[in-house]
Amino acid sequence: MNYYFILAALLGLVTCVGHFSYGIKHYLKPMLSASFDPVAKAVIHCVFHYISAFLVLSTLVLTVCGFEWVSYMQGISLVLFIALNFAIFAVWQIYIAFFSDIKSPFKHLFQWVLFLSISVFSLLGVYL
Repeated sequence: MNYYFILAALLGLVTCVGHFSYGIKHYLKPMLSASFDPVAKAVIHCVFHYISAFLVLSTLVLTVCGFEWVSYMQGISLVLFIALNFAIFAVWQIYIAFFSDIKSPFKHLFQWVLFLSISVFSLLGVYL
């Protein structure tokens, strides 16, 4: 059993719950009711659901690898891919928050903490 992967999966689950509750209420619904180009709105709606699929699948892969339901060598590339994605998500969100005009950007763009934590625990599980 790889406790780092399991911890990353638990953080992934927290992220999924937040995405499907807080994200829908505070991001998706207001965006869908906003007035801007319908094509751009449809694309962003799709992106929300692409991220939904990525979050769910990443959490499942981390769970499967954490409980060693697949061999370590079979899962290692997937976990590294997940870790890299979440690290890039965190860095990009920090960058955007830092340069945005949002008042208290790190209060509103807080997901980077979860993304970075998932990445770090995934990498710890690979290398320790």
